[in-house]
Amino acid sequence: MRGVLAPIPCLVAALALAGCMGRTAPVALAYAEPAPVPHDAAYHLDAGDRLRVVVYGQEGLTNTYAIDAGGAITMPLISAVPARGRTTAGLAADISARLRRGFIREPSVAVEIESYRPFFILGEVAAPGQYPYVPNMTVETAVAIAGGFSPRAQRERVTLTHTDASGPARFVVPSGTPLSPGDTVLVGERWF
Repeated sequence: MRGVLAPIPCLVAALALAGCMGRTAPVALAYAEPAPVPHDAAYHLDAGDRLRVVVYGQEGLTNTYAIDAGGAITMPLISAVPARGRTTAGLAADISARLRRGFIREPSVAVEIESYRPFFILGEVAAPGQYPYVPNMTVETAVAIAGGFSPRAQRERVTLTHTDASGPARFVVPSGTPLSPGDTVLVGERWF
C-alpha cells in the first residue's frame, strides 16, 4: 500500500504545475545584479579631474590643481607633474620626491580628488550631453541626471564605452551597471 501512495504527491504536484503552465498571467521577474564593467579597482587619474594637493606646513603649495589635456598638473617649484594613469597615492609619492630634491627636507604630501572628470550620455534621453560624475553612479542614475529616457528609448540595455590603460572598450550593459568617470553611455532607439 505504501508503494502505491508514494507517487501520489508527486503526481498531484506535476498536475498542479502543468495547470499553471497554461496560464497567461503576468510573471514576476527577479532582478539579477549586473556584471561589473571590467576596469581597474584603483581609480586612475586623467585629464579633467580636479585634485586637492596638500603639502603639510607649506600653504603656498597647498591648492586645487586641475589635470590638463596633457595629463599633468602644474605646481609651484616643481613645475609639471605627470598625473595621467596614476593613483592619488602614486602622485603624492612623486610630488613628495620632487619636493625633496632641493626644496623641502621631509615633505608630507596628500592628494585627494576634489571632482572627477565628467561622463557623457548620448542618444534617446531627454537632455544628452556632458555631466559631472558622482561616486557610485550607475547607468540608471546617469539617465536620470539626463532627464530620463525619451519615448523611443531602448530601456533594457545600453552601450557603455569605458577607457582604461588598454584603450577604449564597448559593452552592452543593463541599467544597473556602475559607471566610471569619463565613460560614455549611449541609449539606443527601439525598433517599435
